[in-house]
Amino acid sequence: MSKIPLTLIGAELLRNELHKLKTVERPAVIDAIAEARAQGDLSENAEYEAAKERQAFIEGRIMELESKLGSAQIIDPKTLNADGRCVFGATVELEDVTTGDVMVYQIVGDDEADIKQRKISISSPIARALIGKSSGDVAEVQAPGGLREYEIVNVLYI
Repeated sequence: MSKIPLTLIGAELLRNELHKLKTVERPAVIDAIAEARAQGDLSENAEYEAAKERQAFIEGRIMELESKLGSAQIIDPKTLNADGRCVFGATVELEDVTTGDVMVYQIVGDDEADIKQRKISISSPIARALIGKSSGDVAEVQAPGGLREYEIVNVLYI
């Protein structure tokens, strides 16, 4: 089984979600199923069906999270020493060569990616173009609107 890269924060978020599913969501859905069963005929009981579907979702998500955490390679960006290169966990300051716009992104795992928080997935086109490059390099990214060029202004391990 291949390792799934996660930052310390991403691993903690997954652990928190797993804990909530096991301690809050699972007991609540078990109670909902018991309550729906108490209402009698299960063949036409919408609450029962909804609770069973929710239970299946919760159990599936628990298995998925346990699997991901079990095969996770947890990386602390603060301990990286990549000689200024873009690597997993690095925070990268970029300048759009065409527009001059400056943006900052952290390269994270697929489960942690959130563009609103400026976290991009390691499997995204822009992250794949950045990996291995250093400050001053230009990364070419094939975007839906065409080829974009970004100059790497700074690489931080924070």
